[in-house]
Amino acid sequence: MAALGWLTRHRRPATARSVLAGEASAEAARKTSAALETLERGTDLVPPSEPEFPVRGDERAAAFFDLDNTVMQGAAIFHFGRGLYKRNFFQRRELARFAWQQTWFRLAGIEDPEHMQDARDSALSIVKGHRVSELMSIGEEIYDEYLADRIWPGTRALAQAHLDAGQKVWLVTAAPVETATIIARRLGLTGALGTVAESVDGVYTGKLVGEPLHGPAKAEAVRALAVAERLDLDRCAAYSDSHNDIPMLSLVGHPYAINPDTKLRKHARSLEWRLRDYRTGRKAAKVGIPAAAGVGALAGGTAAAVALHRRRR
Repeated sequence: MAALGWLTRHRRPATARSVLAGEASAEAARKTSAALETLERGTDLVPPSEPEFPVRGDERAAAFFDLDNTVMQGAAIFHFGRGLYKRNFFQRRELARFAWQQTWFRLAGIEDPEHMQDARDSALSIVKGHRVSELMSIGEEIYDEYLADRIWPGTRALAQAHLDAGQKVWLVTAAPVETATIIARRLGLTGALGTVAESVDGVYTGKLVGEPLHGPAKAEAVRALAVAERLDLDRCAAYSDSHNDIPMLSLVGHPYAINPDTKLRKHARSLEWRLRDYRTGRKAAKVGIPAAAGVGALAGGTAAAVALHRRRR
C-alpha cells in the first residue's frame, strides 16, 4: 500500500506517447511469447539462496525484469552497436559515440534522458532501411559475442526461480524489442517488452512507435500486459537497478531493487523493499567499472567524470 501511495502522489499522468509505447510493447511481447514458450529452457542456473518467494503454481503471478545493469552488466544497445560496427553497419566515429554513451552510463550510474535520446537517435539512424529479419539474425550472433558473458548469475537465478514456480517472466527494457526478445529466448524467459521501432513491409523506417520504453512507459507496458494476460499485479514481482523504474516497481506487490543506484537504494529501504547487489567491491559497484579496467577504460571514465562534475555544478 505504501508503494501504491507513492505512485499515486508522484507518478505524472501518462502521456499519450507513453501509453502508446507501452501498449505497442505489450502487443509485440505477446506475439513473440508463444514461440518462446516452446523452446527448451536452460538448466545451468544457480538456485536462489532465499526460496521464500515466488509462490509455486500461482498462474496469476508473473515477474518483470529490467535488463541493463539488472539482468546484464552495462547497456545492451551499446554491445549491439559494437556488433553492428564489426559488420560495417557504420563508421568509427559513430562507435566512439556509442562508447561515450556507455562510459557515461556506467560511471554516472544513472539513465540520463538526454544521453538516452542521443543513443536512441543513433540506433534508429543506423537501422533505417534494414530488414527486421536481418537485424534479428545478426542479433543472435551478437548475443554470443558480447552479451552471454555479461549476464548476472544472481539475477538469472531469480528469474529461474519464477520459471520453476510455473510463472511467466518478462524482460522490460528501453532496448529494441527485437534485441530484448533474443536475450529473453536465450535465457529461457517468456518474452520481452521493449522499445518498438516502426517497420513497413519488414523494413525499419527510422521512427519509433510512441516513445522509448523508459520510466513511466515501462509501467504502462506492464499494466497493459497484465490486463491482456489476466495477471494480478499485487501477486507479481518486478526487479530493477534504477530509480527511473520506481513507477514499474510500485505497480507490483513484490518489488526488488537489484544492484540499485543511490536513489533507488534509499527509496527501497524507506519502503522495506528487498534488495540484492551482485556487484563485487563497493567502489567498483558504485561507478560500474571493473576494478581491473585497462588504461583505455580509465581514460574514458576520467573524461566522463569531468563532464559529469561540470553538469552537476
